[in-house]
Amino acid sequence: MQEIDSRAALACLEHIVDVIHENRQYLIDLDAAVGDADHGANMDRGFQAVRQKLAGTEQSDIGAMLKLVASTLISTVGGASGPLYGTGFLRAGTALAGKSSLTMADAVAAMAAFVEGIKMRGKAETGEKTMLDALVPAQDALKAAADAGQSPTEAFAAAATAAEQGMRATIPLIATKGRASYLGERSRDHQDPGATSTALILRAVADTLAKVQTA
Repeated sequence: MQEIDSRAALACLEHIVDVIHENRQYLIDLDAAVGDADHGANMDRGFQAVRQKLAGTEQSDIGAMLKLVASTLISTVGGASGPLYGTGFLRAGTALAGKSSLTMADAVAAMAAFVEGIKMRGKAETGEKTMLDALVPAQDALKAAADAGQSPTEAFAAAATAAEQGMRATIPLIATKGRASYLGERSRDHQDPGATSTALILRAVADTLAKVQTA
């Protein structure tokens, strides 16, 4: 598979919903250590709403799909996660407006827009114990894979692995953004919930593309 068509994109979104639901309690437990213990519940509620919005859709415009995800998350996810993820999906959707299939160049552009949207909205950079610590390594890995001529399946697998490494690398960090920053030194030795949900989302995409390729 050299391009991601609209059916594969929809399958990725549907699998993200499942993965977030399956990991709801895991995300709650992570957030209980450094935040309000609501990240898992908020993300699950938002993506369940996404499932309802996408149900039965015949949408072939991948950009429009991502914008629908964005508006749904912004309106249903509490805390900081809704605006952050919503802005990311909105920027990615804008970058992919009118596209019914994606080349690797499209995927790289969408990821760049996603990351830039979250940086702008959260006024954060890497090293501050946020989702960017998973996202930016994933972005770099995706671009490197694209530059090497790898397929979407290979590229997103590399991105997911990089995100998981970035997620684990948040454990020794001291949070300087978000609710966890209130804890100061006590935020050390805890894995960041936002970086974790980011890694879960990217792994869901990678796993879906691998299945689509072999189907």
